[in-house]
Amino acid sequence: MKRNIFIFVPIAILFCVIGVYFGVQRHTPASPESVAVASLLAQEIPDASGKSTALSQWKGKPLVVNFWATWCAPCVEEMPELNALQAEIAAKNIQIVGIGIDSADNIAKFAEKYKISYPLYVAGTGATALLRQFGNQSGGLPFTVLIGRDGQVKKMYLGSIKFDELRQDLGLL
Repeated sequence: MKRNIFIFVPIAILFCVIGVYFGVQRHTPASPESVAVASLLAQEIPDASGKSTALSQWKGKPLVVNFWATWCAPCVEEMPELNALQAEIAAKNIQIVGIGIDSADNIAKFAEKYKISYPLYVAGTGATALLRQFGNQSGGLPFTVLIGRDGQVKKMYLGSIKFDELRQDLGLL
């Protein structure tokens, strides 16, 4: 009997120590926004010309991600200023990316008509799932997300962009 105690007590102590060790360890779960960024960058979707493109090419680069649609008046209204902003911020290595919630044909015609110089991707209605991952539960448009070089969401804007505020916030990237 004593011999069994000498065997089982150290084993019990070992299991207690292991349990305490793992119980004390704090595993920080990823923030919902960083999960959304990872999900976005894992996408492979067509651009306005129909060429399938991996969004992972933008990993490690500061991004202004604009969710929009051709049928959304505030979205269309801010596109020329976003286009001009891309020319301004290109030297800072910041990239604007448009995620269109529309058909490929409509986005291609729009890009051609308005001479949009930054990449436009055709996510269709699948983009609404991405919007929700970023916390935009209503699916409202336009919706813009600033993503830093570190892959972290720095700021989100729901509705029309105030470009003075956006220019100031680009310093966050």
